Amino acid sequence: MARRKQPTARQERLGSELRKLREAAGLKGREAAALLGTDSAQISQIEFGTAGVSGERVRRLAAQYSCTDEELIEALAAMASDRTQGWWEEYRGLLPTSFLDLSELEHHSAYRWDMDFLHIPGLLQTEDYARTLFSCRVPELPQEDLELRVRHRMQRRVIIEDPAPVPYKAVIHEAALRIRVGGRTTLRAQLTRILELSEADHITVRIVPFDLESFAPLGSVIVYAGADVPELDTVVQDTPHGTVFADSAAQLNVFRTLFRRVEAASLEPVRSRDFIHRLAKEL
Repeated sequence: MARRKQPTARQERLGSELRKLREAAGLKGREAAALLGTDSAQISQIEFGTAGVSGERVRRLAAQYSCTDEELIEALAAMASDRTQGWWEEYRGLLPTSFLDLSELEHHSAYRWDMDFLHIPGLLQTEDYARTLFSCRVPELPQEDLELRVRHRMQRRVIIEDPAPVPYKAVIHEAALRIRVGGRTTLRAQLTRILELSEADHITVRIVPFDLESFAPLGSVIVYAGADVPELDTVVQDTPHGTVFADSAAQLNVFRTLFRRVEAASLEPVRSRDFIHRLAKEL
């Protein structure tokens, strides 16, 4: 199998999970290679995502590593066997790879949680709202690049608008609802859009009001993509240096706990809808 020049985040994740299994078994790369009749370079390439691996070989590796978690093994085998060429591929070479990696992650997610304190989460944004946000980038984006980003963000909404959507939860701070991104008209349309989407059975929107007592958020944004098995969940973080995919057990536990804590403190969905409706009428 040809070596990949630039593996996707999903391919790298598969490799890193196989490395975790090997290390948990106390094996060196050369020892794992000997068990499979290959060389350590091949094991290294698999673990870095630069070489493909079949579902059957994933099962063989797991057996050699004494892994008994059948759900995890089958989930990894499915990742290895997947050859999906999704809609995001049309942007390859046009947008940074992190945009494509996020779309692929969302496509394979079993559920999705978003928490934001400054802006409306991307999956809920209208086109005008998204365009205004991308227009604020420094340095300013060329018009063609800006429109590519807007179009890509709108297409990402497929995971909650598709006939078979994923369960979606969003917790949004009142500040994000009041910041007039794009002006009154754009914000009013944005709030109306959230109200429309929140009527769907698979979408839950909850609001954190300013007057909530004893509330001190530990972060401003959480994008949490749940997998079929918890070990393969992923948190997406935007940093000054780009998008980071976090997946260690400790990181996942922190973000799960933080999201649930803020969710529990927020307004119930019906009260949240009433809250958004009142804000929209004020504009």
